[in-house]
Amino acid sequence: MEDTFRHKGLRRKLVEELRHKGITDEQVLEAIGKIPRHLFMDSGFINFSYKDQAFPIGAGQTISQPYTVAVQTSLLQVHPREKILEVGTGSGYQAAILVELGARVFTIERQKELFLKVQELLPKMGYVPRFFYGDGFEGLPSYGPFDKILITAGAPEIPDTLLQQLKVGGRLVAPVGSTSHQVMTVVDKTGDNEYEKSEHGSFVFVPLLKGKN
Repeated sequence: MEDTFRHKGLRRKLVEELRHKGITDEQVLEAIGKIPRHLFMDSGFINFSYKDQAFPIGAGQTISQPYTVAVQTSLLQVHPREKILEVGTGSGYQAAILVELGARVFTIERQKELFLKVQELLPKMGYVPRFFYGDGFEGLPSYGPFDKILITAGAPEIPDTLLQQLKVGGRLVAPVGSTSHQVMTVVDKTGDNEYEKSEHGSFVFVPLLKGKN
C-alpha cells in the first residue's frame, strides 16, 4: 500500500494533463490527485498507472481512462452526503472518487472475482462504500431511491429499472450505445416518469452485462 513521492508527482502531472484536456471541475481533479491509482492495478501495469489510458484489471474488465472517469464524475455533479448508486464496481477506482467527494456510495458488481478483491482493497485505503454482488441491470431497489446513478459500462439502453430507482430531481450518467462505441448520456429526472436527456461525446466501455458471474 505504498504511495511514494514519485507516485504523487505523477498524479500531479496527470491532473494537469486532464486540465489541458478540458476538465474544469476542481473537486474532481483534487480527488484524482489524491487517490493512488497504482494500487488498483496489477503489478505488471504499475509503471503505467498515471498514463491517461485504460488498462486490464482481470475478469475481462478494465480500469477506466482517468479522463473518462473525470468526465463521468463531473457530469454527475456530486454533492456531499448524496446517495449514489454505482453500477459496475470494477477496480473500485471510481467508487473511491465518489467517496472522496463525500457521497454515500452503493456499488454493485456482477463479477465475483472483482467484487471480492475490491471489498478487501478499498477499506484498506480508507474508502468504505457499501458493496453488493449482483446484477447491475436490476440495481438495488430496496435501497433506493438514489440522488444519482452512475453506470460504468456500455449499455445498449438505460434500464428502466434503474430510472425507477432515481429520485425526482436526480441525475443518471451512462455510456449508451453499441459494443464498439457509446455516447455519454445524462438523464435528469424531472417528474415521476419525465426525463430530460443530453449527450456529451463518444467513449468506449466494456459492455454492461446481465446476471451475475
